[in-house]
Amino acid sequence: MKFAAISDIHGNLPALEAVLADIAREGVDATVNLGDIVSGPLWPAETADRLMALNLPTLAGNHERQVLTQSPDKMGASDRHAHRQLAPRHRAWLASLPATLQWRDDVLLCHGTPSSDLVYWLETVTDDYQPRRLPGVRAASPSEVLQRLGDAMHGVAHGLILCGHTHVPRCKRVADGRLIVNPGSVGLQAYDDVHPHPHVIENSSPQARYALLTREDFGWQAELRSVAYDFQVAAAQAECNGRPDWAEALRTGRMGRFAPKLMY
Repeated sequence: MKFAAISDIHGNLPALEAVLADIAREGVDATVNLGDIVSGPLWPAETADRLMALNLPTLAGNHERQVLTQSPDKMGASDRHAHRQLAPRHRAWLASLPATLQWRDDVLLCHGTPSSDLVYWLETVTDDYQPRRLPGVRAASPSEVLQRLGDAMHGVAHGLILCGHTHVPRCKRVADGRLIVNPGSVGLQAYDDVHPHPHVIENSSPQARYALLTREDFGWQAELRSVAYDFQVAAAQAECNGRPDWAEALRTGRMGRFAPKLMY
């Protein structure tokens, strides 16, 4: 079996279309979506319509939860833009999405970790952020990865767990053979946050990311993919909606002069 995993689209419809076209060329059996679908100053309603028509196995990420449950005055700017643009049909679809999904006997889907849509799994936030010197985040240690994994897929031969949330493409196989894969972000290659400490995530290039997963006799194998798209169109849309921070992130995969002030 061969399938694709996408995540963290954040309303970036041109990036999504480029990734879907690349997936179609690969002839996969299925595509799964790990959440954070619409939040951002781009095309939230149009992105929701595109994905609703595809009817993919899809999760709700933390931003879906926030858009649906927080009052607009408590939302960040990206969630607030999506909240204003979404129609009742979009909200009903988002509300129907699960937080986790046992998609196959040997494949578990989650957004952050199996128990949280907010916790970073394969990265760890530190308290040493320094502008343009230290990002305030690092790759998670083996013990941190195992602690966050818990009993998920324990005892399942060649179990595969897919996560998103951090936008960083990364794979980690633990000692008992379970494989954790973050496909990276389709729609946003850099952002900053201040929880639990100030930090920046930067992939340092604008290409859209996703993953191909192939089931071999000896277990699941992952290929992390990057796809070119017209990021200038997305950056211009962000600027039109008053978000130069997003525009820079979309063009460069870096935060530059805008970090950190919670661009989400």
